[in-house]
Amino acid sequence: QVQPVESGGGSVQAGGSLKLSCVHSVDRFVNRCVAWFRQTPGQEREGVAGIYTGSGGPRYVDFVKDRFTISQDKAKNTVYLEINNLKPEDTAMYYCAQRTGACHFDWSSQRTYKYWGQGTQVTVSS
Repeated sequence: QVQPVESGGGSVQAGGSLKLSCVHSVDRFVNRCVAWFRQTPGQEREGVAGIYTGSGGPRYVDFVKDRFTISQDKAKNTVYLEINNLKPEDTAMYYCAQRTGACHFDWSSQRTYKYWGQGTQVTVSS
């Protein structure tokens, strides 16, 4: 399997939390950069967080650092994105993407990812 599979989205009120899951490649011998992106209608996908399945710290874009936490369960080939204190502007389709190798400086560039999931919708009401 190379296509990530996301789950965990839903409709929540502002201030609530969600934890999204992404089951990525089952090839445990190849370390990958797994990243979460989000997209609203008419906008490009923007990277929000990335994590390397090998060693090393997570990556975040500045505007999500205090509320978003990316983590992984290596035994389950699963990457999580926990979002706290959700805001209406977090409403978007959230996608998981993966590529081989570390999460280098270009980790948040959607063009560098070949494999994408179908997305999971997050809707935040005020």
